[in-house]
Amino acid sequence: MPKRVLPLSDLKINKAKPQEKEYRLFDGNGLYVAVTPSGGKLWRIKYRFEGKAKELHLGAYPVITLAEARQKLLDAKRQIVNGVDPAAVKKALKQARFESVANSFEVVAREWHGRFIGQWTNGHAVTIMSRLERDVFPYLGNEPVEEIKAPMVLKLLRRVESRGALESAHRIRTVIGQVLRYAVATGRAERDCTGDLKGALPPATKNHLAALTDPKDVAPLLRAIDGFEGSFVVKCALRLAPLFFVRPGELRQAEWVEFDFEAAQWDIPAKRMKMKLAHIVPLSQQAIDILKDLKPLTGHSRYVFPSHRTPLRCMSNNAVNAALRRMGFEKDEMCAHGFRAMARTILDEVMGFKEKYIEHQLGHAVKDANGRAYNRTSHLPARRSMMQQWADYLDGLKAGAKVIPLRQAG
Repeated sequence: MPKRVLPLSDLKINKAKPQEKEYRLFDGNGLYVAVTPSGGKLWRIKYRFEGKAKELHLGAYPVITLAEARQKLLDAKRQIVNGVDPAAVKKALKQARFESVANSFEVVAREWHGRFIGQWTNGHAVTIMSRLERDVFPYLGNEPVEEIKAPMVLKLLRRVESRGALESAHRIRTVIGQVLRYAVATGRAERDCTGDLKGALPPATKNHLAALTDPKDVAPLLRAIDGFEGSFVVKCALRLAPLFFVRPGELRQAEWVEFDFEAAQWDIPAKRMKMKLAHIVPLSQQAIDILKDLKPLTGHSRYVFPSHRTPLRCMSNNAVNAALRRMGFEKDEMCAHGFRAMARTILDEVMGFKEKYIEHQLGHAVKDANGRAYNRTSHLPARRSMMQQWADYLDGLKAGAKVIPLRQAG
């Protein structure tokens, strides 16, 4: 008479000690725990399928409990009765999970990007990947490409559109379509669903002076500038652009002789101003700190922001815009000139400064009641105060603090 196998218990499994060789603790009906020399306790099922002895591995104890192992045994028995091999089912599921991960949108998109990167300029390649990493991967990255449907893409595009970046939404749709068509060509998807979205977004209107003017959008921009990993000279220009809000040409052509740290001001000569009127930019403490950090590097040059090719020229007129694109901000969202609109809007509508102070600080040809243009020192004390408060306000936005507008505080 065969020896009767006593069912296992948690106590018996826990008391099992490793030996020099692997041994088994049987629970019955082919279910057992293999105790390994290293102390592992692994659930396995012995069974026969189509006349062949087979074994199914379930996992480790106690991750797989005794009750769960017995349930898996029952499931396997049902599969066998129905003519299905449990080991084949497990292998198929594992392969399906592997293929799902291998064919996720992010994996396919990065493969596509690497395949075609040689056909693009470096700037275009960086822009495409920034666009994907910022606006697409967080929402579609883990989705298998064959399961991506038009409503999912439209939801993502409307999220981009809602922040005022309609042109970016259209471009992102194009990129997603390119990735999905590559997936079709490589046998990982049936079709590109973005064609179904024709007309789902309003047509984009070209904006030559794009700017972020909502404080909640400005905060991520400021944090992105602080995290910029490109040239230190360009990074300083990016950090000073919102503090100064001068025209891009006035910023990049700045010369060290024009800065007076003791007087805390930057004197821009009339010949470099659009209105051909000399201009004063009061320096906040934050601006002075940035300039002092930069001076050991470029102080030997005529220019505060010299070209990386030669200190005899200032940096190119595209340096700041290229940096913004590199950080993932599209040209319909933010450009170098946009820091002026940013300051103009927030200083007026949020912080409540007088329009004449703002307009004069922008270097506009403001005239008094008698038709005379204000001179370079008009309202200078008020402008100094405004520029320091502006710098402090930007620091608060960047830090994530809830900055109370002056109009509300009043």
